[in-house]
Amino acid sequence: MSQHSLLRFIPSFDRLSQDDRIEMLQKAYPHPIVLKWIRRAIEEMREEIDAERIQQPADIFENIVSSILEQEQLYRGSKIRPVINATGIILHTNLGRAPLSERAIERMIGAANAANVELNLHTGKRNHRGQHCVEQLCHLTGCEDAVLVNNCAAATILVLQAVAAGREVIISRGQLVEIGGGFRLPDVFRSAGVTIREVGTTNRTYVRDYESALTEQTAAVMRVHHSNYQLSGFVTEPSIAELVQMQHTAQIPIIDDLGSGWLGDHGRISDPTESLCRLSDPSIPDSVSAGADLTLFSGDKLLGGPQCGIILGKRKWIDILRRNPLMRAMRLDKLVLAALEGTLEIHLEQLGDSELPITQMLLASGEEIRARCEEITERIKPLAHCDVVPCDSQLGGGSMPGQTLNSYAVRIHCKSAHRLAKILRTGPTPVLGRIANDSIMFDLRTVRSSQTEPLANAIRQAISLEAEQSKAE
Repeated sequence: MSQHSLLRFIPSFDRLSQDDRIEMLQKAYPHPIVLKWIRRAIEEMREEIDAERIQQPADIFENIVSSILEQEQLYRGSKIRPVINATGIILHTNLGRAPLSERAIERMIGAANAANVELNLHTGKRNHRGQHCVEQLCHLTGCEDAVLVNNCAAATILVLQAVAAGREVIISRGQLVEIGGGFRLPDVFRSAGVTIREVGTTNRTYVRDYESALTEQTAAVMRVHHSNYQLSGFVTEPSIAELVQMQHTAQIPIIDDLGSGWLGDHGRISDPTESLCRLSDPSIPDSVSAGADLTLFSGDKLLGGPQCGIILGKRKWIDILRRNPLMRAMRLDKLVLAALEGTLEIHLEQLGDSELPITQMLLASGEEIRARCEEITERIKPLAHCDVVPCDSQLGGGSMPGQTLNSYAVRIHCKSAHRLAKILRTGPTPVLGRIANDSIMFDLRTVRSSQTEPLANAIRQAISLEAEQSKAE
């Protein structure tokens, strides 16, 4: 049959709408969305026929319906839903990094309607957006002032553009990093209108390298945390204190881009474990006390708050940032500000170990995690071959690269680990674990205690469904 003849067998919209499967989609989704899926499926079928990949009229209708259903699954899969993170990666970028505390969530809900975002209720006068958060940060870190933007990348661009546009910034060659999504620091410099002045080598940079690079074109000196990789071996680079103390004029700010934002003061945690005390990352208070003019970090990583970029520093430099036109484009909305206020309150009250999910995950003991794993294992043993195994959890999110925490996981041996993983991802309670060889593992360090029961139920249901599918093959 000719391609032209086959085109006559492409069904109309009305005929497709009468199919029970498409009719269900029309009840579940807005008409324009379903119409878009149908049009795309028909257009794809025309292309298949033109390419002579379709030979029989009987294939046309079912192939179009299958394409529509596949588009619906992709659409549904991208919808933001609560998931259970059993990957063992605490700050999982694809899962939104730091889970928020109940206090932060309550503050966001409270601010969802009208809220005094730029109004002091006592005086009745306007104040800076995020002023309360700024005061909290000053108390926490000892900084003179602060500004808040929508993420740490924005903070980097704002600082470079505001203090160094059209001039040079000195940075160690080993710190020109690339983080997730192809975000490269040299590209950021160029977009901010700044020239990079590289010094040192990939693995060794000294204070004298910075000092010898200072010229009339120097606008700033910058240190950048390595973020998601670790240099070891024959490695040297100056601390922020050494950069502050080197010979430079007061008009050349020292910028410290910490990335993850570790408060570093274990005194804020009532009972730090040995494994947590082994962890290290550039400390915010240390950067401020060392005299950095500007310190940059993320709010949604080790701070345990919402996505935002935080810039601490000396008032004269913060004033320059606050007056920059980019500030309006990068400012935080009321929901993020409310969540950040709640998170910073928890740190000020030293209640991280009882209220901040990320701190609880960091502090959880191996025995506690193992006991929860055994509880789940007992519930799923009748359905599958499973056991409890030791494993390593990761911080993730570009924080503390190369460092892990000892943990335990529930391991399930199954015929198809990838199929079981997909069933769990797409189920009523989406669950993400990690696949290892022919098994799937669920690291309970990243699973909240309140999620233990839902996780067990989700695994049981998924195992039963996977067994049915295996039997049908």
